[in-house]
Amino acid sequence: MKVSTLIAACVSIVLLSACASKPKSDYDTEFDFSQLHSFAPFSPAQSNDPLSSTRIEESITSSLLQQGFVLDRNQADFTVTYSFQVEDKPKDSGVSIGLGTGTWGSSGGVSIGTSVGVPIGSDTAKIQTIQIDIINPKTNRLIWRGTDKFNFDAGGEEKVADTRATVAKILALFPPHKQ
Repeated sequence: MKVSTLIAACVSIVLLSACASKPKSDYDTEFDFSQLHSFAPFSPAQSNDPLSSTRIEESITSSLLQQGFVLDRNQADFTVTYSFQVEDKPKDSGVSIGLGTGTWGSSGGVSIGTSVGVPIGSDTAKIQTIQIDIINPKTNRLIWRGTDKFNFDAGGEEKVADTRATVAKILALFPPHKQ
């Protein structure tokens, strides 16, 4: 593999990873998370987007079950709830970075170029932010919170998949692992 091809591949990977969102979490550092084995979902107040609410609730339950937690609505060790927000985000301006190589006779060279595309019209994308809260039912105190977001242009199967993936990424941080 040519060095220039390797450089181009590395630049592409860095740019792609910079665009991906990373879930964030915070937690009560004094709480013993090893005692948590069962959960009960708690639905927040009625939302104006019941499709998203249902998708988030189902994704939370599925992710926690896959992690080995048990659903127990009566004697749960923790209660899980969520909130979400949808915002308009202007579509990206289309900034591109290119890397090229070439040879001319016995000489070679590398070049880097950029281009900026300006969106025309009022096109916007949507961003959905999901926040998941874990609550100690004995004290009714928040013990863990995780958030992440994803972009979407339409609903349907793609939004269902993005919701599941986002919830799974958030809950992958629960319970926190102390180093």
